[in-house]
Amino acid sequence: MIETIKQLATDNAADTVALRQYLHAHPELSFQEFETAAFVMAQLRQLGLDPQPMATTGVVALIEGRNPGRRTVALRGDMDALPITEQNDVPYKSTKPGVMHACGHDVHTSSLLGAARILTQLRDQFEGTIKLIFQPGEELVPGGASLMIKEGVLENPAPDSVLGQHVFPMLPAGQIGIRSGRYMASTDELYLTVRGKGGHGAMPDQNLDPVLVAAHIIVAAQQIVSRRVNPKIPTVLSFGKVIANGATNVIPDEVRIEGTFRALDEAWREEAHGILRKLVEGLAESMGATCELEIRRGYPCLDNEPELTARVRAAAEEYLGAENVIEIDQWMAAEDFAYYSQSAKACFYRLGTRSSDGRFASSVHTPTFDIDAKALEVGPGLMAWLAICELASGDSTTTPETLAATSTAGVHA
Repeated sequence: MIETIKQLATDNAADTVALRQYLHAHPELSFQEFETAAFVMAQLRQLGLDPQPMATTGVVALIEGRNPGRRTVALRGDMDALPITEQNDVPYKSTKPGVMHACGHDVHTSSLLGAARILTQLRDQFEGTIKLIFQPGEELVPGGASLMIKEGVLENPAPDSVLGQHVFPMLPAGQIGIRSGRYMASTDELYLTVRGKGGHGAMPDQNLDPVLVAAHIIVAAQQIVSRRVNPKIPTVLSFGKVIANGATNVIPDEVRIEGTFRALDEAWREEAHGILRKLVEGLAESMGATCELEIRRGYPCLDNEPELTARVRAAAEEYLGAENVIEIDQWMAAEDFAYYSQSAKACFYRLGTRSSDGRFASSVHTPTFDIDAKALEVGPGLMAWLAICELASGDSTTTPETLAATSTAGVHA
């Protein structure tokens, strides 16, 4: 079966590239993916599937093989773009000023559509059900995954496992990165307002300078990372926006500060919120000012379930070769796939997109991000293979090796 999947992926590669280029040229921001969702639904209907809308701009569909109630595997792709102006000079450049698929969600969506095409051609060769999840709003809190889950995407049928892939320009196309256990951080947005009493900069004794208070808060808050957390727990506290709208000789009445808090431990995350609130409010009060702190909860930590991840690794090594399945480190970025990992057995792996000569190496979330088209052959085929292997995992006599040798005579592209 593995050779058949590879052949189908190769035969479909040009169509998958065309899908990705169309999506890349027509990006939509988080929770505004109306055209994208309609496009995805049309593609799925062409495959004979019955896609259903969910969470307004999300889409879900089922591919049922033999004995569809045996096991269910969910495959997830996200569809939203970023508010970035593209700088690539390519025929498929974004046609929407200020909006760009700079995080590879066009790759994720087209890869999942490509996997769906392969799996519908093989549906009489596997037992169980494959649930396709095309979700909106990964880039924007509260995250489309949380809304899809609230609306029942992990029910009727409930998946035994959820798989997701994400572009990774640090690896060349043809390789994937994977890590078992805790992989990505939680993320929370911080909004602080420090209030004092403004006035003339030449008479600071008659004012209560919120700029000075804010400076002390920014510096003091770093002790939470350096002194309050177990050094074995990766933690990030960064302030990226400070607005003190005064002038060279004007002390403002207030200062607004925005930042992010990230951690790789949920219990510590909760504790740190309380520590931070007490620190900023107490420090401001001690200096005669007031401080209001709003913590907007973002995504939780992303956990790759160890047994599932071991199976995914073994199947990926069978498909790509062991030398092309790379162990990757923990990452302090966040992903709303974490919601699936908190609700079901899940595995999130990274798809190499850089070319072997080092091209297409721009990071995600940059205006020059692009991929080697070879990734659009690897991604769909690998995802289809992983889904079939996972469906078969409940059968103790079936392994990636036995599946690889399974005859699929009569299957045509």
